[in-house]
Amino acid sequence: MRWRLTLLVAATTSAVVLAFLIPLTLLLRSLAEERTLATVTADATNLAQIAANSGAAGAAAELENTDDPLGTVSVYLPDGDVLGAKADDAANLGKALKGLAFTSRDDGRAVVYAPVRTTEGTYVVRTEVSGDELHRGVGRASWILGALGTLLLALSVGAADTLARRLSDPIKDLAAAADSIRDGRLDIRSPEHGPPEVVAMAGALNRLSARIEQLLISERESVADLSHRLRTPVTALRLDVESISDPELAQRIEEHVATLERTVNAVVQDARRPVKANVTSRTDVAALVGERVAFWSALADEQGRSLRTWLPSRPTWARIDSVELTDVVDVLIDNVFAHTEEGVPLEVTVNTNAAHEIVLAVQDGGPGLPGADVVARGHSNAGSSGLGLDIVRRAAIASGGRLELGRSRLGGAKVQVVLSPAETRTRERMRQRRSSAGGGLSQRIRKLAGMGSSQAS
Repeated sequence: MRWRLTLLVAATTSAVVLAFLIPLTLLLRSLAEERTLATVTADATNLAQIAANSGAAGAAAELENTDDPLGTVSVYLPDGDVLGAKADDAANLGKALKGLAFTSRDDGRAVVYAPVRTTEGTYVVRTEVSGDELHRGVGRASWILGALGTLLLALSVGAADTLARRLSDPIKDLAAAADSIRDGRLDIRSPEHGPPEVVAMAGALNRLSARIEQLLISERESVADLSHRLRTPVTALRLDVESISDPELAQRIEEHVATLERTVNAVVQDARRPVKANVTSRTDVAALVGERVAFWSALADEQGRSLRTWLPSRPTWARIDSVELTDVVDVLIDNVFAHTEEGVPLEVTVNTNAAHEIVLAVQDGGPGLPGADVVARGHSNAGSSGLGLDIVRRAAIASGGRLELGRSRLGGAKVQVVLSPAETRTRERMRQRRSSAGGGLSQRIRKLAGMGSSQAS
């Protein structure tokens, strides 16, 4: 906006300056011609009067005493003699000899004829003025006017740039504050300066940021309070399960209670997760996945699972926070351990696709995902809340990536988290991030209320 305003003022000022300078230069040129011709005519008439009164001797003396005459002067005497250069213009000279005073113009030059009639005959003074002499001083005046016009243009552009900067800088500060709020830095406040409209907008943005921060705190406190309230009923359900005499029914209810407890813990953990600036975060996916696989390998050995990994030797930097990626890896591996039988093989790989995106894939040899609804929405409504995969999906989208589900080559489920490389940042993915952000406490409560039998997330 700053440069556009400056260019607009420069173009407007240039048009105004040219609109004045061009006519003014032409006027100066015309005035210079009139001034020169008036001077030449007066001098020629004076010289003709001297010649008529003093004769040829007086005219010659006057010509010698003139240091810098305007133009080329010739004096035609009645006897046919010529003082000065003789010109070849018999037609005009014939008119002047009849007593007619006039000025002829030809090829940019002017010729002034000043006759004086006496008893001896007619004295004619002919003065030829070149174009340069006609416009003497016009060039210098034009340069002065051009310099003044340039100075005026420079002053106007400087003033316009200063004004545009005062208008654009507050807007830039406002945009920077909005970007910071988008990245999760809700404590940032926009400076309230500049035009009244920008000040009002900055104030509204600051109040919005403060309100969002209050709502997030309130939501986390509400979820934390909900977790405390649900612990007592869950504990009571566990105690009631122990009193059920039917082993099959007791095991089924025990599984439901375990699923409920995991879901509540996941809701609380997700609600307490701080808002992160995923846009500026960078994490080496291969290194972090290697650390988490090493952590889970002990449990895999205990359950007799084959845990195979394939990780690139070079760093694979993705645009995601390390804490958030740790949660993603733990959720994916924990889902396999929680929802498949012991001994089912597990495979974790990290690679780069043709679009230079980083792909984290977790595959198992279990029963697979429960139906197309899981693939389409990223979670299942058939048994569990699907909160684990929902957390993974939102983390992937927030980092500029996506979640892909399908069947693995081991025969079970295949979960792929496609992450955007740290060097890229596209508007399309930022829009996807904003449109796919988490749903809030009410959605989580509805998930808990509608939870049925436990299945793989």
